[in-house]
Amino acid sequence: MDPAALRILDANFNRAREGLRVLEEHSRFALNDIALTESLKQLRHDLTAAAARLGGAEALACRDTPGDVGTQVSTEAEHVRADTAAVAAAAAKRLGESLRCIEEYGKLVDPSAAAQVEQLRYRLYAVEQDMLLASPRRGRLRDARLHVLVTAELCRGAWPAVCKAALAGGADVIQLREKSLNDRELLARAVRLRAITQAAGALLFVNDRPDIARLCGADGVHVGQTDLSVADVRRIAGPTVLVGKSTHSAGEISAAIDETPDYIAVGPMFASATKPEVQVAGARLLAEAAGLSDLPIVAIGGITASNVSGLVCRSPFAVAVSHAVISASDAATAAREIRGAVTRDAK
Repeated sequence: MDPAALRILDANFNRAREGLRVLEEHSRFALNDIALTESLKQLRHDLTAAAARLGGAEALACRDTPGDVGTQVSTEAEHVRADTAAVAAAAAKRLGESLRCIEEYGKLVDPSAAAQVEQLRYRLYAVEQDMLLASPRRGRLRDARLHVLVTAELCRGAWPAVCKAALAGGADVIQLREKSLNDRELLARAVRLRAITQAAGALLFVNDRPDIARLCGADGVHVGQTDLSVADVRRIAGPTVLVGKSTHSAGEISAAIDETPDYIAVGPMFASATKPEVQVAGARLLAEAAGLSDLPIVAIGGITASNVSGLVCRSPFAVAVSHAVISASDAATAAREIRGAVTRDAK
């Protein structure tokens, strides 16, 4: 076997293992993402199996670190990283390059093993996308305590000002809920709201419309029981967009869990002016939801500053409100009071 090829395989397996460890530590300690950590751990184990077929001890014997001219070559950019996400992004790129080298030079040793490395590379691409885009959004969603649904005609004042006030009061998520606008007007409003939420560091969800969410760059889409399935939303909006689903009973919660949304909205907790036709489920549904899933839970329906303290759950949860904030004379204060009550209950 060509010693040069074996040296290349040995060096790139080392780089790949190191890169995978960097990514695994990021997913574990920076993102606290169990599923992503498990995926990376499995990738690492599969890479080890491939290494045994593509050189193994023979490749190790060809290693010549003192004679490697590449150890003396570097660039200034290699020594600078802005944050943990930048560390992970750089590691993912190096890992992909290493896997491609292993795949190409591995064809000289074992073509079937090289083909397996090709599949590892494709799995990495999906993991990289999830790690750098979707997982940070999921983390912010887990930490969110207040979602504010915005419909312009219900706002007490101009809707952009109301949104900014709600965000100043602590809203973590703004959901654009407009049923009567034409598509062009809806997209224009979504684009403007995307800029407002980004400036505030908040998440933007669009109600019912994955197409609008994709076009405006929203973080997520919220759907109800009669809307598109979670899978269909992701097909339209893209795999990194978060999806939430409304539920009104234990049965609907169980069915929603099977669709693997990013959060489940449960309610209504109280009588709601937004959806008066839906039977009140009450606070007991929060407890049922917590017992059925570890997905983030969002309590919905009729929640105000005066009744939010009556919602108790053994798991941290968020609340979604509309009138209680956007129709208030002081949207910032209303948001601050509701979020404060939910935060205290979550401790």
